[in-house]
Amino acid sequence: MVRAAVIPAPHAPIEVRELPEPVLEPGGVILETIYSEVCGTDVHLWHGRLSGVPYPLIPGHVSVGRVLETSGLVTDIEGQPITPGQVVTFLDVHETCHSCWYCLVAKASTRCPSRRVYGITYGANDGLLGGWAEKIYLKPGVKVIPLPDAVPPERLIAAGCGLPTALHAIDRAEIRLGDTVAIQGSGPVGLNATILARLSGASQIIVLGDPELRLRMAQSLGADRIISVSATSPEERVAKVKSLAGGRGTDITIEATGVPSAVTEGMRMTRDGGRLVVVGQYTDVGDTPFNPHNDLNRKHLDIRGCWGSDYSHFHRSVGLLARFGDSVGWEQMITGYYGLTEMNEALEAVARGDAIKSVVDPKKS
Repeated sequence: MVRAAVIPAPHAPIEVRELPEPVLEPGGVILETIYSEVCGTDVHLWHGRLSGVPYPLIPGHVSVGRVLETSGLVTDIEGQPITPGQVVTFLDVHETCHSCWYCLVAKASTRCPSRRVYGITYGANDGLLGGWAEKIYLKPGVKVIPLPDAVPPERLIAAGCGLPTALHAIDRAEIRLGDTVAIQGSGPVGLNATILARLSGASQIIVLGDPELRLRMAQSLGADRIISVSATSPEERVAKVKSLAGGRGTDITIEATGVPSAVTEGMRMTRDGGRLVVVGQYTDVGDTPFNPHNDLNRKHLDIRGCWGSDYSHFHRSVGLLARFGDSVGWEQMITGYYGLTEMNEALEAVARGDAIKSVVDPKKS
């Protein structure tokens, strides 16, 4: 039997349950979990704010593990075999069909209706398909990525799902060398966006968020200016950002807060002809008003949504961790390691904002 931390139902305490060992299908892989992560999505799952979730659920959609066993030949995208003993990660998105209208015509595979996600849309009754467990079963077709020597497991999990999500947002933002960028939100997505904006050549990066722990981390990772949202009003924040950005506003604003009103603020702090990328609205927490004439049309504003990530973002993230990991120091975002019996505390810490990146270590307890 394999121990796993399970959300039985929304708002229910996390339970440690014993589940059967996975049965390998041809092309399947069994991992011994080294680390998984706790992110804001897991808090949303705990609070029941995502629809269609198959509780009971083993969370943990980004994980790193050691290969224990494969069934038949399993390869990475380079055609290299995946073998026992390798330390690997994997794309949590699975069963994207690559044959529907969204995949083939819109080139928007993150909107594929067949898309399933480890730790989110697979339930505990489907098997060990989440990282908060001693072992993870990779179904046939899951995209496995061996970690290069330059990427220790701690670095991969410190970046977590925030890095590929932020990379998708940065792609959508199309930052140019010398741009002024505002990033709304100082959680893992906002912090990774700060790193990537710096690597993209932004001349000034302004991060708006809270609490102080996360704002200090933003400075450490490359923010030139920080603004506490608890110490300022929306009007003060917009005025301050515009003042820092030559009076016109930012060239690029990236919303990574999950607070609906931040979208309107983002529109107002972005310069005429600038771009606003909305990546933080992962759950429906309500409406927000804006003025179509003043906030959008007269500003000639370009607003781009950004949903999830695909294999390209995950693959490129591993390359970024290998190339820039020593200089960036993603590991500094880890604020705690939690065993399976401590997951209620881990979720509470993330929900309160006391943690930046909480890491699940099944060997800890």
